[in-house]
Formats: sequence, structure tokens, C-alpha cells
Amino acid sequence: MKRVLILGATSAIAEETARLFASKGDRICLVGRRPERLAEIAADLRVRGAPQVETLVSDLNETERHGALIDGAAEALGGLDTALLAHGTLGDQAASQADWTVAASEIHTNFLSAASLLTLLANRFEAQRHGAVAVISSVAGDRGRQSNYVYGAAKAGLTTFTDGVRNRLAPLGITVVTVKPGFVDTPMTAHLPKGPLFVKPDVVARSIHRALAKGGNVLYTPWFWRFIMAIIKAVPEAIFKKLKL
Repeated sequence: MKRVLILGATSAIAEETARLFASKGDRICLVGRRPERLAEIAADLRVRGAPQVETLVSDLNETERHGALIDGAAEALGGLDTALLAHGTLGDQAASQADWTVAASEIHTNFLSAASLLTLLANRFEAQRHGAVAVISSVAGDRGRQSNYVYGAAKAGLTTFTDGVRNRLAPLGITVVTVKPGFVDTPMTAHLPKGPLFVKPDVVARSIHRALAKGGNVLYTPWFWRFIMAIIKAVPEAIFKKLKL
């Protein structure tokens, strides 16, 4: 039985992953902005086998509250063994291009707030000399594209930050997983046309749960995105800048 903290718990991927923790009898603390939705998810997790489910309402953009938030979650569960950072937004690229304040907000949500939380969790796990954390980044961070480079840049920063934390904590045996999903059929992508590369959130959730249990590092999910992004990264810049991606 683990004590699991899920940040951004109302996202579709986080909810599906929480169900897997619940099925293993883990104790869970859910953090999100919407109390009614948190209550619905918590009730579902109890039915699925979680012996304890706590909920904390918080806007994770408020980094000054992160310390108290994680302390509160640890106190509620009697400690922390595992964490999942799953919050984020898929911003409007055109709006970000037109207005720096919009771009800065996207970068704050998708990089700075996550880096703040990961710093606190890393320090806690380092002090207790055990723990596992998964951070949801994105394949969008592997190469800047005109269609979403603000979001992609934030995720690239988060990927590098998470890589560094993993390198720091590896000697202690602490797992730090960088999760790079491709296209996932969630409310965040509801406005996008669906194609054959889209998967349901439960597919991503199973791979995250498995990586945390086995001590994974960088997780492309589904697996074929590792090869797709290897090809995209290999395209010479002279050609890449002529593409409409």
C-alpha cells in the first residue's frame, strides 16, 4: 500500500491513473481546483478499493501555496511515497503570439508551477530517501513547431528540469519519470479533429502506473511516439522550417 499524491487530479489522465492506484489498495490525496469534481472522483476511487481518499482544493498556479499544500497532503496520508504531476493547459497559440501576457500565463502553468511542485517533492523524497514521482510533459517539447511552440517550449523546459531532478536523485534509488504523451482524447483536446494517433486516457494511465512501479525514466506513450519524434527531431532545419507543422 502506497501513499499517493495526485496534482491536477481532475484531468482525464490523472483520474484514470488514480483508478489504478485505488485498485491496488493505495491511499490517495487528490488536488484540483473543482471541489465538486474532486468529490465525484474520490467517491469512485473508494468504490474501487482505495481505503483512504483525501481531497484538497487548490489553484496550482499559486506557487506560494505549494509548500503548505504538499505538507497538508503528507499530513493527511501520514507521509508520501508517490506523486503524479498532471496539471497543465493546452493554450491558444495564436493568442499567445498576439499577447505576451497570455504566453507568460501558459509558461507559468505548464512549466514554472510544475517545477515549483517538483522541487518541493524532490527535496522531501531526498530527505526521506525514497519515493517515486511522474511528471506529465509532452512530445510537443521535443521540437518547436509554429502551431504550438509556446506550449512546446514550456514542456521542453519541464522535460529538462525533470531530467535533472532524476539525475540528482538516481543515486538514492528515487524514481523520476518524464511522461511524454502524444495525442490523447481528453477534454483538453476536444476541439481537435481526431485521427488514428489518438488514444484514450486509460492507455496513458496504464503506462504511467507501470513506469512508476518498475522505475522508469522517459516514457513515450503510446510507445510509437518515441520513433515518431526521433524522425521529427532528425529533420534538418533547412527542411523543417519550410514545413507547416
